[in-house]
Amino acid sequence: MIQKLAIPRKSLYRFSLYSRCLQRLRQNDVATVSSEVLAKAAGVKPAQLRKDLTYLGNFGRRGLGYNVVELQDRLNRTMGTNRLMPVVLVGVGNLGTALLSYTGFEKEGFEIIGAFDADAVRPRPSAPRPVYEMEVLPSFIRVHGVKIAILAVPAQAAQSVANELMACGIQGILNFSPVLLEVRGEVVANNVNLAIELENLAYFIRG
Repeated sequence: MIQKLAIPRKSLYRFSLYSRCLQRLRQNDVATVSSEVLAKAAGVKPAQLRKDLTYLGNFGRRGLGYNVVELQDRLNRTMGTNRLMPVVLVGVGNLGTALLSYTGFEKEGFEIIGAFDADAVRPRPSAPRPVYEMEVLPSFIRVHGVKIAILAVPAQAAQSVANELMACGIQGILNFSPVLLEVRGEVVANNVNLAIELENLAYFIRG
């Protein structure tokens, strides 16, 4: 078991970028890669990449570069994505249904094993799996040892549902609701606000 390191969140984000670049190299049967080539593929400066990788300890050989398989495996173990991590989804409206139907999560090391909604009995013909009542959520999280939740509920319900998730032992929340969540110190909440992202893009493309 790898000891959890004190790694900055920005470095962890770049770890994900590096891992995806390394995966493409593996698919193309590339055995080793230099810091310059990997940095260019990830869109960062070589010095930044080398600084990030110091959090993994001594890695890479001067003049030879990094072993692609070993580096990706080390990154994935550090991030905890070297095995499928169970996730619950709360809020199965249009966005939640789309997230539930997305098949790419498992390729990245995550599996949505349960979906929950306050109106679980509403027909959802396009949902790929059953949707459970919220009353089942605490026992489901406990039995399956779930630590991560995706939150896609309306704004007015987001904080109360987040409180319930934290009370159930959830330690990480990916929040698609358009509100900033208040979470305890040991809980991490990443907010994905699509409207803000679109506004940001609009600024840069305006004439």
